[in-house]
Amino acid sequence: MISFLLCLALLIIGYFVYGKIVDNTFGPDDRETPAVRINDGVDYVVMPQWKLFLVQLLNIAGLGPIFGALQGALWGPVVFLWITFGTIFAGGVHDYFSGMMSERNDGASIAEVTGRYLGPVMQNIMRVFSVVLLIMVGTVFAVGPAGLIVTLCKNSGMSGLLTTTLFWLIIILVYYFIATFISIDAIIGKIYPVFGICLIIMAVGVIFGIFTNPAYTIPEIWANFGNMHPSGTPIWSFMFITVACGAISGFHSTQSPLMARCMKSEKQGHFVFYGAMVCEGVIALIWAAAGCALYTITDGKMAGLAEALAAGQSAAIYDVCAKTMGGVGIALAMIGVVICPITSGDTAFRSARLTLADWLKIDQDSYANRLKLCVPVLGVGAFLGIGNALGFINYTVIWRYFSWTNQTLAMIVLWAASMYLFKEKKNYWITAVPATFMSAVSCTYFVLAPECLGKMINTYADGKLVAYNTAVAYPIGIIFAIAMLALFIYATKKHTASQKA
Repeated sequence: MISFLLCLALLIIGYFVYGKIVDNTFGPDDRETPAVRINDGVDYVVMPQWKLFLVQLLNIAGLGPIFGALQGALWGPVVFLWITFGTIFAGGVHDYFSGMMSERNDGASIAEVTGRYLGPVMQNIMRVFSVVLLIMVGTVFAVGPAGLIVTLCKNSGMSGLLTTTLFWLIIILVYYFIATFISIDAIIGKIYPVFGICLIIMAVGVIFGIFTNPAYTIPEIWANFGNMHPSGTPIWSFMFITVACGAISGFHSTQSPLMARCMKSEKQGHFVFYGAMVCEGVIALIWAAAGCALYTITDGKMAGLAEALAAGQSAAIYDVCAKTMGGVGIALAMIGVVICPITSGDTAFRSARLTLADWLKIDQDSYANRLKLCVPVLGVGAFLGIGNALGFINYTVIWRYFSWTNQTLAMIVLWAASMYLFKEKKNYWITAVPATFMSAVSCTYFVLAPECLGKMINTYADGKLVAYNTAVAYPIGIIFAIAMLALFIYATKKHTASQKA
């Protein structure tokens, strides 16, 4: 429990100390923000700081810091360190700069921002990459909640239309269309703060339930420092990919521009972007602690947690909430597993619309122009979602790549932020160091993971994975990270030389 409290204290201190260093490095000033200057009443709308914070938290969180942290707990309390230091030195920095660079560029989507600092080739790659990723996220966060609602209806004794996935999927997609189309302050700005508070209350309830129940003990890092994964899955870099939301997540960079278009002052960035990430880190730390405390450690391995997770996201969250908070926890769990994914899904589709709008130079202040993008974006999402519900489309395999692409996106954004700071003649190492680290993480995972290149280098017997070939993957990851850093330094020197010429 002491190590949990220390990590919690470090997160809080990190917000006030390192978060302020990050803020001072960027240098917010009193310039007119896009929300004030453009203010189209749809996407550019001035919102109060407390609302910006809660909407940003729910946009970036969803079930990510809950389920990802529970999965991370399979490696034992060592996951506390990644959540803590990842949030302070990587996730908070990533979210802050993705939001503030967007704000400095008229609230542009992350693809346009990245292109400005890394060149047109990367811009086009990021445009396609972002739109595909966002539509995929939005679709999955429509299919998932629809299935959960069906389960809840059946468990409540209902029958007929209300127990069909297709019915609820259509309802959710209709909501997504409305939320994507209308003003951000009409639905998102009004109800998201409420659900953001629910997400925080659920986390507080879980940790309070652990502290007040003598049957639960959060294990110490120093007494269980090592790989406790039941399957022996390597910590590097699987844990760093698994726990994305709650440490660092590239998906956040697609969401931060939404709030960058709603800030009244640049000085709100520290609280809205870095602060929301730290809050998510705290939520992830609590759920990781729950995963370690509520299940047993047998022979140096986590026991019971893998079985709970195998039953599905909703079942695992339901189990933790029921054990720590009883009936109230069950009610919060039901809200969380249904509402949280939906609140990430609708903003994913909204971000896809805005990314396309920036790409195609289509103003979004008229109904007709928004329809031009909402219809195809939601149309593709509906095709994929309904096709999956009817059984003729299966994108489960594709979704496995999300974890890797998510952290690769974070890596690219951090390199873009490094180039921005270099051009502004500011301390770019504050972003270049985590960018280098995430380069090693992404490359190592891509080489090692069975769904990527792992099938070619790992050891298999009778079609089953026997051992990971870390002796090959680790050096490749390190070499790639060094190469990326060298490429960045070369680019800075080339830029400096061109400026002198």
